[in-house]
Amino acid sequence: MKFGFEYKNQSKSDFVKLAKELATTLKCGDVLLMYGNLGAGKTYFTNKICACLGVKTIVNSPSYILLNEYEGKWDVYHYDLFRLSAADEVLDLGIIERLKDGITIVEWPELIHDYLPKKRIEIYFEHNNDKRNIKIINVEA
Repeated sequence: MKFGFEYKNQSKSDFVKLAKELATTLKCGDVLLMYGNLGAGKTYFTNKICACLGVKTIVNSPSYILLNEYEGKWDVYHYDLFRLSAADEVLDLGIIERLKDGITIVEWPELIHDYLPKKRIEIYFEHNNDKRNIKIINVEA
C-alpha cells in the first residue's frame, strides 16, 4: 500500500481492490479518518474494508445512530459524525475509550481531529460521476 499517494479516476472495481489492499495492512488499534463530501464513497469503502476483515453483517452508514459496531478479525467501530456539532457530543460516545479495542473508522472526523491519536490513516475522497479520487496518508506521529 502506497501511503501518501493519490489514486485518481478509480472505477468501482479499482475502489474495491484499494479497500482490500488497505484492509490487509490494518491491525488492532488502527484509526482511519475519512474525509469527503456526501456520496463520495466513505461508507462504501468502509463496507469493503469490513468485508476483508471478516465482518459478516451488513455494513451501512451510522448517520442516525452515530456508531455501528461489527465483529470480524477485530472489532470495527464505525462512526459517522456528520450530524454532530460539538466535540463533547462525540466524546460522550466513548470513542477515545475504544481506540485500542479494534479498528476505528470515523467519517466526518473534523470535530474531534485533535482528540484522536497522531498515528492514524487519513483518507480523502472526491467523486466525479463514476470516477473517484482517493488520497491515503499514513500519519506517523
